Amino acid sequence: MADRRTLRDLALIFTKLGLTAFGGPAAHIAMMQRELVQEKRWVEEQRFLDLVGGVNLIPGPNSTELAIHIGHDRAGWRGLIVAGVCFILPAVLITGTIAHFYRLYGTLPQVQSLIFGIKPAIIGIMLGAVYPLARQSAKSIQLIVLGFIVLLLAMLGINEILLLFGAGLAMMTAKYITTRNKSTSVFFPIVLPALSCASEATNQKLFLIFLKVGALLYGSGYVLFSFLDAELVDRGMISRQQLIDAVAVGQFTPGPVFSSVTFIGYQVDGWQGALASTVGIFLPSFIFVALLSPLVKKLRASQLMSVFLDAVNIASVALIISVCYLMAKDTITDWRTTVIGIVSIFIAFRFKKINSAIIILGGAVSGYLFLLF
Repeated sequence: MADRRTLRDLALIFTKLGLTAFGGPAAHIAMMQRELVQEKRWVEEQRFLDLVGGVNLIPGPNSTELAIHIGHDRAGWRGLIVAGVCFILPAVLITGTIAHFYRLYGTLPQVQSLIFGIKPAIIGIMLGAVYPLARQSAKSIQLIVLGFIVLLLAMLGINEILLLFGAGLAMMTAKYITTRNKSTSVFFPIVLPALSCASEATNQKLFLIFLKVGALLYGSGYVLFSFLDAELVDRGMISRQQLIDAVAVGQFTPGPVFSSVTFIGYQVDGWQGALASTVGIFLPSFIFVALLSPLVKKLRASQLMSVFLDAVNIASVALIISVCYLMAKDTITDWRTTVIGIVSIFIAFRFKKINSAIIILGGAVSGYLFLLF
């Protein structure tokens, strides 16, 4: 049974991450790597890589599921709940507060000066974290070549789920042909059946819609918004402008991008709608991780499936690098963002134990001062 100190430590670290994790799932994973692998050494590099690969194979928000996994590793089912809730809750509360004032005044807060400096700072954090992950996952020439192929295909816009499973199956097939070992096991992503949204009650509809989304949606959190356009806008539950504003909220608030559904639920039915939507979208992640956690260890123990997992790991790193490149292309647009980005990269590589929140704070302050003067 987990002791109170372990649970308290989990609560503190994931609350802090929930308050400072800007930039989307890839950036969140990079911050967790710095905090939990490099600084606190709670998780071994290989285990962290395996968990990153594992959460990429199931639906839902990857960084949230990674937080839940780590909590489960540290303190069983209690740690699973504490880590997940503490990572999600700050974003939900911030988003809910913004949703309340948006409903009153019809506008979003002006935070562009802070975001201006935070975005290039996140690039530094991501590069600093992805380097040791890439070094750990590059176990052979074949895996390195595979990583470059996945990176190239990701740049060309190939679906990330196809790349992950394709990489794993390609390496597993090559291993099978080499060894002629026919005692294979097969691993498929866990998927819940689609749920009906026929209930008349608005909050029950919201809960079921978002439960279905959380159980079936692969890819980054940004895929969520195209899905919701059909689910909510076309049904008249929210306007397209409200959906666009929800996307904006997801961009400038920390924590999981999926917390944007809190904003959407609030526009539909106040705090009750926000609660129903939030619980619905995140509940499948807790269930999936509870089911997946023992499977990751079994995958690593199997010789053939270990090859599959190694390939998924290198593919996951390649996908993070591709996201980092795309973010940098959109973010590093002038000399000010270039300076913030270079300084952040230098700090991330030179001072490996520095807290990610300090780099983000430095970026925010720098961005504000650059725009002010």
